[in-house]
Amino acid sequence: MAMRAVQVTSLGGPSAVEVREVPEPQPVGPFGPQVLVDVHAVGVSFPDLLLSKGEYQLKPDLPFTLGVDFAGVVRSAPDGSGFTAGDRVAACLPHGGAAEVVGLGADSVFALPDNLSFEQGAAIPMNYLTAQFALKERGQVREGETVLVHGAAGGVGTAALQVAKGYGARTVAVVSTEEKAEVARRAGADDVVLVEGFLKAVKEVTDGRGVDLVVDVVGGDLFTDSLRSLAPQGRLLVVGFAAGGIPEVKVNRLLLNNVDVRGVGWGAYAMVRPGFMAAQWSELVPMMRSGVIDPPLSHDLGGATYALEDFGRALADMENRATLGKSVVRVR
Repeated sequence: MAMRAVQVTSLGGPSAVEVREVPEPQPVGPFGPQVLVDVHAVGVSFPDLLLSKGEYQLKPDLPFTLGVDFAGVVRSAPDGSGFTAGDRVAACLPHGGAAEVVGLGADSVFALPDNLSFEQGAAIPMNYLTAQFALKERGQVREGETVLVHGAAGGVGTAALQVAKGYGARTVAVVSTEEKAEVARRAGADDVVLVEGFLKAVKEVTDGRGVDLVVDVVGGDLFTDSLRSLAPQGRLLVVGFAAGGIPEVKVNRLLLNNVDVRGVGWGAYAMVRPGFMAAQWSELVPMMRSGVIDPPLSHDLGGATYALEDFGRALADMENRATLGKSVVRVR
């Protein structure tokens, strides 16, 4: 049978993305038995935008299907996979989730708690697993520490705020506008400061001590002041470079202040280690059930509601920075 899928047929960016009819996946895929999921919602992610332009580190052969995060209902699953038909799930994969039916390995499929909608489920995997990896695996966050989050109104930013709260940390959100400040507050930030002059503001809200961790998805010109904002034995986590510029570190700053700069490359690490993502998800489930994890969705913040045919428009809105929170496409 045929199904609809969001495909890249040429590397022309959002305007070249199209919905096409493609064959449905089968219970046995190219790598053996797989879980089949009837997709209800797909998250719109920054890697999708880069993939549509051929600017991502992963470069699939054309044509290929977009979609990193999605949620839906299991149609069928192999024996021993831990899933059965009818299970509500979320999932994450390098690409291929933006389709009516997806086949993938059980390692990339996670049980979705009943208190979360499919739209929320599609907003969680990549951003929240990245945040958990950054804070716990790379940052060794401890209860009572203070975590500063740059780009705190974006997808990874809001995820980092909520996961840090789940681990018992105090959070300081750095944002560029008052509108984004409100998104960060709704995501649970304890303190919110504007990016202009953030170093002074952070010192004020920490009584001059500084912060224990910085989650930096922005990079660029903020980097040096981010280092200066760290308390002794603080850790700066390099998650991305949304500002475009890749900063350089003068390592004497690290020595003089006993601080660290640590890289956070979640996908390359997690996706090649069987069971790693499932263990991460298990650590986040109590936060989901308690309501600490509650992803801010764009359509709940006054943004557009997208259908599958609107995936290209959703990417264009992301590229033009016209969205707040996580954009989600509804499939069913």
